[in-house]
Amino acid sequence: RFLQSLGTVFSFISKDAVAKIQIMENYCCGEQRENYTSLQSMVEYELTNGLVDIHKRSEHPDSGCRTVALRWLQLFLEGLRTGREDSRTSVICTDSYNASLAAYHPWVIRKAATVAFCALPSRNAFLEIMNVGTPEEAIAVLGEALPYICEVYGITQELFAQHQLLDLP
Repeated sequence: RFLQSLGTVFSFISKDAVAKIQIMENYCCGEQRENYTSLQSMVEYELTNGLVDIHKRSEHPDSGCRTVALRWLQLFLEGLRTGREDSRTSVICTDSYNASLAAYHPWVIRKAATVAFCALPSRNAFLEIMNVGTPEEAIAVLGEALPYICEVYGITQELFAQHQLLDLP
């Protein structure tokens, strides 16, 4: 809902996020749901059953391992939280995108995303769009949420590193 509230500028990220959530929900409720009760069980199941190829994009492009992505959100929300009042949201978003998702998108998508980010509102207006109160209250909410996002991201990265999944094609 948060991404959708940001309007058409974020529609491509929002659609991608919704699709990824749907993929994971389908796995968690599907025939193999017992293999998707935790991140650890998902990785073990998908590797054991050849559902993810660490060397090339396999015939299973929607594996759970390929679907988990938190880095952009973590970077972007941290940038919003720690940025100055006059920080440009477009710069925060572009920097976060370039440090995370851009490597996985073709050139055309990367350029379209960069152009779209230029239409983002100011940082304070953006914080108000979050609909949790004043910009100061939004910053406080981000301060509460980010440690959890960081913890989940760290656990994911550690698990993926153990199984050489950090650089999935």
